[in-house]
Amino acid sequence: MKATKSLLGITTGIFLLFTASNNAISNAGNLTNTTNKNGIQSSSEIKVAAARVNNAAPNFVAVDTNGKRHQLTDFKGKVVVLEWTNHDCPFVRKHYGSGNMQKLQKELTGKGAVWISIISSAPGMQGYVSNSQANQLTKSRNAAPTAVILDPEGKIGKQYGARTTPHIFVVGKDGNIGYMGAIDSIPTPDPADIAKANNYVRDAVNSLISGKPVTNSVTQPYGCSVKYGS
Repeated sequence: MKATKSLLGITTGIFLLFTASNNAISNAGNLTNTTNKNGIQSSSEIKVAAARVNNAAPNFVAVDTNGKRHQLTDFKGKVVVLEWTNHDCPFVRKHYGSGNMQKLQKELTGKGAVWISIISSAPGMQGYVSNSQANQLTKSRNAAPTAVILDPEGKIGKQYGARTTPHIFVVGKDGNIGYMGAIDSIPTPDPADIAKANNYVRDAVNSLISGKPVTNSVTQPYGCSVKYGS
């Protein structure tokens, strides 16, 4: 009888250990790189995003590609869109090649919003550009951001936990994050899907400008992983 109880105790212990290990592996899987059947990078090496909806947006100070200094807190009182981008990513090309991103930039800045494009690709990685190359991209694509900021060390990207290109954060007039996630509701690289999608960024900015709550304040970003150096 004692042997039976001892064996039962060992078996139970092994089962609990196995269950705990599986849970740990499952939880870890939610924090590391995952790619779905469409080839969409849904998360990155960044384990915990500092940015949280309804919390103060992480402040940063940076010089844009034209040599102008920007500090996020300087824009308090305005709605600010932070767009992580990589011109070589097919998901970014979907929105720029079709003119969708440029149209959105012009529409929202025309309503008083500030639009900052951020490139966190490290030197030697996909999407890395110099100031002059970034300016040429802006010109050739007829893009209309308020500013383009290079973040080759990934400092700003990691402050926010930016995971994909595109990955978009919208900061409200109060300096709090009002939206974070995808540009729209159809996560493919196909431009034909743009017209059918719900544009989360447009909805968020319009809501924040008018002082209304954002309906979809957090969505799953889709695109290529941000090409951090480490």
